[in-house]
Amino acid sequence: MSDDVLRDLARRAGIAVEWQDYAGKPHVASPPVLRRVLAALGLPADTGRELSSSRRLLTKRSSLADLPPLLTAVAGRPTRLDVGGNEAQAAELLLEQGELRSISLLPARGRLRVPAVAEVGYHRLRVEDREIVLAVSPARCRSIEDVVPDARLWGLAAQLYGLPHNGDIGIGDLGGAADLARSAGSKGADAIALSPMHALFAADPDHFGPYSPSTRLFMNPLHAAPELIFGTAIYANAVEQSGVGSPPTNGLIDWVTASGAKYTVLRKLFEMFLDGPDWDSALGADFARFRAEQGALLLEHACFEAMQAARMPESQWRTWPMDLRNPRGAAVTSFAEAHGEEILFHQFLQWLADRSLAAAQRQAREAGMRIGLIGDLAIGMDPAGSHAWSRQNDILLGLTIGAPPDLLNPRGQDWGLTGFSPRALEDHGFAPFIATLRAGMRHVGGIRVDHAMGLTRLWLIPEGASPADGAYLNYPVADLLRLLALESVRHNVVVIGEDLGTVPEGFHDMLEQGGVHGMRVLWFERDAQASFLPPRGWGNSAVAMTSTHDLPTVAGWWKGSDIEVRHQHGRLGEGVSPDTIREERDKDRPKLWNAFVREHVSEGPVPSPEETGRVVDAAVKFVAKTEVPLSLIPLEDLLGQEEQPNLPGTVTEHPNWRRRLPFSTGSVLEEESVARRIEAVASERPRQ
Repeated sequence: MSDDVLRDLARRAGIAVEWQDYAGKPHVASPPVLRRVLAALGLPADTGRELSSSRRLLTKRSSLADLPPLLTAVAGRPTRLDVGGNEAQAAELLLEQGELRSISLLPARGRLRVPAVAEVGYHRLRVEDREIVLAVSPARCRSIEDVVPDARLWGLAAQLYGLPHNGDIGIGDLGGAADLARSAGSKGADAIALSPMHALFAADPDHFGPYSPSTRLFMNPLHAAPELIFGTAIYANAVEQSGVGSPPTNGLIDWVTASGAKYTVLRKLFEMFLDGPDWDSALGADFARFRAEQGALLLEHACFEAMQAARMPESQWRTWPMDLRNPRGAAVTSFAEAHGEEILFHQFLQWLADRSLAAAQRQAREAGMRIGLIGDLAIGMDPAGSHAWSRQNDILLGLTIGAPPDLLNPRGQDWGLTGFSPRALEDHGFAPFIATLRAGMRHVGGIRVDHAMGLTRLWLIPEGASPADGAYLNYPVADLLRLLALESVRHNVVVIGEDLGTVPEGFHDMLEQGGVHGMRVLWFERDAQASFLPPRGWGNSAVAMTSTHDLPTVAGWWKGSDIEVRHQHGRLGEGVSPDTIREERDKDRPKLWNAFVREHVSEGPVPSPEETGRVVDAAVKFVAKTEVPLSLIPLEDLLGQEEQPNLPGTVTEHPNWRRRLPFSTGSVLEEESVARRIEAVASERPRQ
């Protein structure tokens, strides 16, 4: 078997055999990497026989019988089918609203096509003996301009786990988000972007990174705010009966202690719910309705949580006994029957978290916010988690998602996550992707898609390999963007795509045409001479931010403390001297300050590295002056903090995802420096 034949198969499967890095240098994926990626796609290629069989699986479709179970289309445009035909073919179209139409599939340039359909929705195309879902999307996602035409809105970005409030038991939750929304809304803010709320691992409190979820279909119960559902008195009673209080803190969350305390309270609340009048009340009926609506997916997630806690909390499901690795096998069914109340408890937790989010969003809107809460959709899920266990055919087991080496991460990145198989998406009618979108869009006004480049390609690394030894796998981006637009409009949710880093050519334009707002961050908005662009040069379609959770805060950047932290943890890059980075920063500070002075958001000589307060004031106002439809200011920058929430490339060496704000969510916006900065933002972006 020649490498040329292997590469041909890889190309046909959507793997980029040749690719360019951030500097434009060409690379070729090695044969071992190609074989590992092909195997994860269900296309083994270790022998000549396997390769021939895999080639046959990729044979181009030739008839209507070969069409996948779901096709996407854009409203008002005909849809070309990937099957040949020179004669009209009679068909029926059953619209989602119930109307049945007789249509003809007409030939065009040797291919059949479906005539234009004006109505958006999930319709059913019936032809011959096949019924295919025709997902007709609007041309664009719901945009911020759709919410408020020509407006220049502003909002906050916050790490949900870090929002302290009375009764949070050591971990920020949606009660704190509701408090913050009421306060921010009263000052003219229209949005609060939150860190991911995805389900993690109840039996493994050390696994607390919000971007490494067990599943994206359900929520982290630790973010539930029971007082928003049951009222303050009942929740306080549950806390008192549990005998727990807020763990002591030094500004960092003790996830093990705090999560143990909160789960103790939640279990007591569950017992009170079962034994008290709520079980037969409207709340009990609502819980039953939630379980019915979420169906098998919820049951499987709850079963996974119960199994991991009861049988093997220290192990991953791929090391469990073989019969327990099958979520629909007899052994798992037997476990579920024997542990019904424990599984009900985990369903209760999901109901509580879901309804807490709905209540927090409702309070945000009542406070005057026109978008409200913006959720965050992680790029993938932990291969040891409940989605990987319950839906093994959805994902790329044996591969992890990351990024090739670049300027910020010279060694590349391995995020330890797995993602959907593009072949499985097509074979399953994109059901896993649609379910993920719907889960992420429940009860929010916006959603941020982390690493939005994953809509078109992912850098995949064979487990155990270096992050540099991977390959790009292409995804059906046109289909994914259409489904994203359809769900966005159905849920009235605006979409923000995190498009930072190594971006494929034309991808920014693709997002803009699809109504997905990109992101513009202060540190990256520079011209060819590395000078900082003025606010009017940031464009008018993205979302503007001073920084993100993975980047230095304004105070940290100005002081240079980010350089010291990266050097301490070996994240400057092999052979890179911290003195070199410090010299570059010394040159960059005057460039940034001069940009501020030109925009009249600051004045006077360049402050010293220790004078961070005036720099933060200027940066916040500078970003607010941009013409983008939404400016988001992280709370860390409003507070002038030096530490960033996460240092990419580290796990336990740095206190990632552990920092709590020094003030409660009810009072943080009243602090003198914060209030001054918010007033500056609001003056640049007055509510219309």
